Amino acid sequence: MKAGAKEPEITIASTAGFCFGVRRAIRMAQDLARSGKTIHMLGDLVHNQHVIAMLARAGIRKIARLGNGRDKTLLIRAHGAGRHLAARARRKGYLLADATCPMVRAIHKIARKMERAGYTIIVLGDRRHEEVQGIVGQTSKNTIVIDSLENIPARAAKIARAAVVVQSTQDMDHVLPIVAALKAKIREVKFFNTICRPTRMKQAEMKSLPLVSDAVVVIGSRSSANTRRLFEISRSLNPHSYWIESAGQIKPRWFKRARRIGITAGASTPECVTRAVVEKIRAIARPGSSSRGCQSTSANCGRSLRKSAAPARKTARANPQK
Repeated sequence: MKAGAKEPEITIASTAGFCFGVRRAIRMAQDLARSGKTIHMLGDLVHNQHVIAMLARAGIRKIARLGNGRDKTLLIRAHGAGRHLAARARRKGYLLADATCPMVRAIHKIARKMERAGYTIIVLGDRRHEEVQGIVGQTSKNTIVIDSLENIPARAAKIARAAVVVQSTQDMDHVLPIVAALKAKIREVKFFNTICRPTRMKQAEMKSLPLVSDAVVVIGSRSSANTRRLFEISRSLNPHSYWIESAGQIKPRWFKRARRIGITAGASTPECVTRAVVEKIRAIARPGSSSRGCQSTSANCGRSLRKSAAPARKTARANPQK
């Protein structure tokens, strides 16, 4: 953007930010924190460092392994967990608070039901992702995880009947070729499209926003699978796509010739972080203005996360609201 030029048009994706499952998990965590009880969280509740920092300030302790759970509550993350984890936590004395997204819990139910019916369970997703590990943890050791068309194991051809479920944040364009290959190898394949509706809506919007934007900013943590897929879709359509975690990572040179800027945010990104990004971009566009004051906005998310965790409002364009 050149000094004195007209301020760019900023379009914020209507689907940017928290999904239902994330809002629910954060509300549950905040309610537990106010109870005054000792709350432990095994891993991250959601994949966003701003949210995790807020929970830590509220007194929720992140742990790497289960210890003595007496007089403690274990908060199960939104991605879910295997049945063995819940059983082990109870044996150690923990009370459980299950923040598993209801849509992920539905995948668990399908996997268990189809395994009982005699099907081998195949999970399409990122094998190291907590959600995928939680789905696998609902079933026996015979469950297969496939993350790409190239990584279909040879033993798939020996399966008589398979039930295929999908990590909720996958991209259908990535999934369908794998399903087709499995159907060519396995006599009976039952495919369950368990990509959640918020993911489908976010990805659908990202297949149009980059085409009408000179530059696109995707906001979310590097550990966020759904944010990564939004960025991959955007970059495939517009080379001027940038993935950031906060306003402080914005580079003014990205927008030198940009008259239309598109912004979206992953399902775990708080509205306050998106607002800070918009403020930073607007500050860059104003002749003689300093953008330094916007960089710390995302650090103060604790004050507005309660509002962000409330049911979302439908919004449209170019203002610092999501």
